[in-house]
Amino acid sequence: MDENKKPKLKISQKKYIGETSVISARLPKDMIKDMDKVAAMTGRTRNEIMTICLEYALKNMEVTFE
Repeated sequence: MDENKKPKLKISQKKYIGETSVISARLPKDMIKDMDKVAAMTGRTRNEIMTICLEYALKNMEVTFE
């Protein structure tokens, strides 16, 4: 893929502030490694990367009832 056409990771200001809750999730080890790479590249924590990804998914998902 042409280097200029790769999708860019856009990191904006934190949207969610205030009280938080702890959840537990089982994720594939390879996915965790990928998240850690992104965290290292962006200076964000693993938790911040997961929050950004989940927020993106919630904004961009299409719910269907078939």
